[in-house]
Amino acid sequence: RRSRRNYDLFRWEPSMNDKPLQFAWGHININVSNLERSVAFYEKLGFESYRPGIPYLGLTSEAGVTEMPESCAHALGLAETTKARACIMQLGRGFPKLDLIEIADQAQAKPLSNADLGLVRLCLAAKNLQEDYLRLSEQGVAFISEPQLCQDGMADIAICMDPDGTLIELIQPHLNKWPSPASS
Repeated sequence: RRSRRNYDLFRWEPSMNDKPLQFAWGHININVSNLERSVAFYEKLGFESYRPGIPYLGLTSEAGVTEMPESCAHALGLAETTKARACIMQLGRGFPKLDLIEIADQAQAKPLSNADLGLVRLCLAAKNLQEDYLRLSEQGVAFISEPQLCQDGMADIAICMDPDGTLIELIQPHLNKWPSPASS
């Protein structure tokens, strides 16, 4: 039997205006140029398919594309006639989920770089970054550099790129080397 705990996070409460906002992780969306190629890439990172398509957007993962309902396209700031297909991926069983969407027939810009404003990369924690780096490199995953030891040995990081250039930081934190949080 599936736990209802995750679903209760979004239960409507009439007195919500009197309470501070409370959010929970939902998903991270990455637009891709080729859904199958991107699904295969994220599977290399340990993701698995959670659901083919995104039901609330009216999208499937089937070959060809589906026209997104006008209200959904409007909510996302897309053209009313947007056609797309998608897949929801997950890393483990929790949240956030990863929505991969292939949008057809619209001009698309390259992903941001680490020097840009806005969301520039997502980060995944590794238990053994060096082993993961070697395994992923052997599978053809592109990296900006080999793992680097950061400030005072507090973490090792390496940045890889998905097939469309989206940056993904892999981090192996060494929390025993982190300073204690400031007490308030």
